[in-house]
Amino acid sequence: MHALDAWDSFYVIVGSAAGALIGLQFVVMTLMAERPSSRVKEANAAFGTPTVVHFAAALLLSVLLRAPWPAMDYAAIASGLVGAGGFVYSLIVTRRMRVQLAYAPDVEDWLCHAVMPLAAYAVLIASAFWAASHPEQALFGIGAGVLLLLFVGIHNAWDSVAFAALMVRQKRHEPHE
Repeated sequence: MHALDAWDSFYVIVGSAAGALIGLQFVVMTLMAERPSSRVKEANAAFGTPTVVHFAAALLLSVLLRAPWPAMDYAAIASGLVGAGGFVYSLIVTRRMRVQLAYAPDVEDWLCHAVMPLAAYAVLIASAFWAASHPEQALFGIGAGVLLLLFVGIHNAWDSVAFAALMVRQKRHEPHE
């Protein structure tokens, strides 16, 4: 039995969830676009788009890990490449968070929008290297990285929706000039 075969249900569930959540993010963005606030573009580049990227990475990894690779090495390389790309992207997002002026991130924001995605992608990179000597254990690392991306995306999507809803409510209650 190929080591990846035991992970079939895991990646079907994670991939399906990631795909569905990407669709929901499109709905949320459409609703938020009806009442844009100032500096929406720079805030979205720091907080909105990365959420979709993390969901997409989880979906991509779920597909890649279910591909009929002839050996575990190919799946590990693919996971490592996604991890490297995501790590670099997360560094860019961290910079965007620092320079944008639309919102002052708090500790939770730094943790969930910068630290945890960096950690997830770092785990994918490390697991790819570890796969050569410990393939079964590396699969748990890859799975943990993918799951962390999914849960970070869920948290960040909720944060965006809650922020947008509160901003709309606040605008309704502000006196008109």
